[in-house]
Amino acid sequence: MEPGHRTPLLDFFRRGEVARDIRLLAAQGALAPRAYEQLALLVLLTGDADPEVAAAANVTLARIPPESLSAFLARSDVGDELRGFFAARGVHPSEVPASETDAPLVDTAPEAPGEAPGAVGAEDEAARLPTVQRIAAMSVIERIHAAMKGTRDERAVLIRDPNKIVAVAVLSSPKVSENEVETFARMANVAEDVLRIIANTRAWVKNYGVVLGLVRNPKTPLALSMNLLSRLVERDVRLVSTDRNIPEVLRLAARKKMVITDKR
Repeated sequence: MEPGHRTPLLDFFRRGEVARDIRLLAAQGALAPRAYEQLALLVLLTGDADPEVAAAANVTLARIPPESLSAFLARSDVGDELRGFFAARGVHPSEVPASETDAPLVDTAPEAPGEAPGAVGAEDEAARLPTVQRIAAMSVIERIHAAMKGTRDERAVLIRDPNKIVAVAVLSSPKVSENEVETFARMANVAEDVLRIIANTRAWVKNYGVVLGLVRNPKTPLALSMNLLSRLVERDVRLVSTDRNIPEVLRLAARKKMVITDKR
């Protein structure tokens, strides 16, 4: 899809850093929480080097009702690249576009097994456990689902997950808020990739608190911190110039900026 439809999750798949079992899950349509993300992943995975993954993506695309797909392709936010892919398969935009909703076009998530009336299910017992303990018992796939569809408390834990795709799934969640991203930007115990994604997401760096958090985070890659330093107001540049938790090069750059400001 076009750059306007880039998301952390899509970019991660495009870089080819995703394990086969996760690619297969995405090819089955069970990973992305948004329609355009689901469709873009399926299109991408039809060309996967693993024949089983590619076949699964094609099967899932075939499961999408043609009317729903045509209506989605008629939306104004769908680009020519995606329309061209489906035009080659004989699917064209309808006259009436689908509503601007984010619900996936095909729901392949497994249904939870039913519980006997009055019985206490395993899920109920798990819900009573502390968040960290509950997440520790999850598989990677379960953590990805929790990252995208879970609670704010779960996202706060999962953003620090050692498996990069889990943290990336948090940033791709439709539920994640700017306030959460601001908190993530200040966290020194997240992966550099998390901070890099935040810094390269235009919508998030419009938030001044996110920019300040990234600059003052010692884990932020230096090139990004240096670039964002110019966005800070004078008061915060002064704070950076004396902050011993950040790289000396960044402190010196802040001091130089203050000298220039003081001469004006």
